[in-house]
Amino acid sequence: MISPNSIEQIKSRIDIIDVIGEYVKLKKRGANYLGNCPFHNEKTPSFTVSPTKEIYKCFGCGKSGNTITFLMEHDKLSYVESLKWLAKRYNLEIEETEQSPEQQYVQQTSDSLYIINNFAQQFFQKKLWESEEGETIALSYLKDRGFNNEILNKFQVGYNPSSKNELSQALISNQFNKDLFPKTGLSILRNEEDWQDNYRGRIIFPIHQNTGKIIGFGARIIGKNDKAPKYINTPENEIYVKSKVLYGAYFAKHSIDKNDECLLVEGYTDVISLHQAGIENVVASGGTSLTTDQLRLIKKYSNNLTIIYDGDAAGIKAALRGLDMALEESLNVKLVLIPDGEDPDSFVRKIGAAAFEKFITENKKDFIIFQLQVMMDGVGNDIAKKNEVVNQIAESLSKINKVEDFIKQQEYIKQCSAILQIDEIGLINLVNKFKRDKISKDEKIIPFNEANAILQQSSNSSNTKQTEINLFEIDDLHEKNLLKILLEYGLKPWNEELTIAEHIFEELVNFEFENKQLEKIFEMYKSQFQNKEEPDTKKFIYNEDKQIADLVVSITMTPYELSNNWDNVLEGMNILNRDTSIQDVAMSLNYFKLKKIKKMFLQNQSDIEKATSFEEQKQLIEVHKNLKQIEIEITKQLGTVILK
Repeated sequence: MISPNSIEQIKSRIDIIDVIGEYVKLKKRGANYLGNCPFHNEKTPSFTVSPTKEIYKCFGCGKSGNTITFLMEHDKLSYVESLKWLAKRYNLEIEETEQSPEQQYVQQTSDSLYIINNFAQQFFQKKLWESEEGETIALSYLKDRGFNNEILNKFQVGYNPSSKNELSQALISNQFNKDLFPKTGLSILRNEEDWQDNYRGRIIFPIHQNTGKIIGFGARIIGKNDKAPKYINTPENEIYVKSKVLYGAYFAKHSIDKNDECLLVEGYTDVISLHQAGIENVVASGGTSLTTDQLRLIKKYSNNLTIIYDGDAAGIKAALRGLDMALEESLNVKLVLIPDGEDPDSFVRKIGAAAFEKFITENKKDFIIFQLQVMMDGVGNDIAKKNEVVNQIAESLSKINKVEDFIKQQEYIKQCSAILQIDEIGLINLVNKFKRDKISKDEKIIPFNEANAILQQSSNSSNTKQTEINLFEIDDLHEKNLLKILLEYGLKPWNEELTIAEHIFEELVNFEFENKQLEKIFEMYKSQFQNKEEPDTKKFIYNEDKQIADLVVSITMTPYELSNNWDNVLEGMNILNRDTSIQDVAMSLNYFKLKKIKKMFLQNQSDIEKATSFEEQKQLIEVHKNLKQIEIEITKQLGTVILK
């Protein structure tokens, strides 16, 4: 782990204009900088960077954050990887917190595996381009397959010679740790002392992690050999876990982000051929069944997944295997089947890039509907088989369990019930049964009635969601404004005894935030202030909780900015530089209170109507009078009419 001291050093050294300027052409406009957003295609610049607040926000697509989150979002780095990137850029040494012996071993092993893999990749690439065997056997084979020099170099494709130990001897002569050779899969031990190359006579496809480091290799045999497997892959080790890897993700991430779609194929050569054709938003599962971790990796880049597999029975079966997992991850999944006898590699070379893209666009099938149609083939009038299909599709639909996907689930139920020619309500009930069963199974101790209540709440959420938004929208405006004032002016004096922050704390003793995220930020600020930590906006925009960081950015960043010319046009008015903190705080607090009191009025009115005794009514009427008096006092301070 990176020490807190190192993290603070990195944050203090960051120049957001310097970093983002590498990715976006920025022009100064007032106190901020403006450019075309790197996260979506736009012609009119709406991507704003504030060097003083150290934040960015696109007022077109809504992306926002700080320098670290920019690297995480744009380059798809982890938090730690982003910190290390910045430390390297600014020549800062990173302190690591003390590690256990086990953690040290894993770290040292991982570092060594990266170094060995990097050496091996350079060895393989050199043998492909500079050895007679590599040129005559491997390179000629790749050229016959249609791959050009540029694409082979981009993906760092190489060749392992057919001699039994050429790589092994190179590793040993460079004094690499022999104990790690089996972990890499590059070399295996025969007869206790004889190290032999494991991938000899094969074309080598390096597998890159998200940062570009090589974590493993895929080794393909040249031509046909019934006695040897077509591919050999790196065994799992400290840095390579095949279920968490997608081949080509390092090269595809920006294109996936831009196109908001990930194309998924099976093989290494499929990825390389499509990249060569200019279709770069593509990754491969490496011939393995899709896993949840791979789907989550895709979701980092886009919610839209298009699976492109061979059109034969095996390809269809492979495509359908990951359906339920994709639904659980809320991915929008489409399926494209390449004509039988072709694969994406051969098909794009056969018809060309433009025709291939057109074919993909015109032949996308909805994954769930396609699955249902495949399952219905051969069912005929067999009631038992049809019943099995109904149960299977209902179980798949029950995987769509997130509130925001409710409408999508209902539309699928409508379409599926029509295809199956069954009652829509019956299918809804069956889907709900699978949901209840899953809730009960996951929680184990939740009784049926409670599970049913959770399900009912989920089902009703689509009806209540709009109401909730309407109730909270106005409150959000005043709550966000008050937090903005606190973040900007909190440490300034309110009077001779109190800071503005202390004044706000006192004024809000009997009031609460409706928005729980805003309340969390308020309480964090209050806690930091009381612990003498001098809270400011920067501490919140670099918070590891991305929701908090994004919310603070949205609160503090505005697309509007006063021109510097105002102070020249209105001499003596000091429009830009005057201190309006006291007035802003007073007004924000009063508007905040007025909205809360309005809600108290409504609640109190409801309580009066429900009162069952004269005494209770009398007490509630007194509350009403007190609230009215407070409202009048606040509106006098504002110099405005009573808020409706």
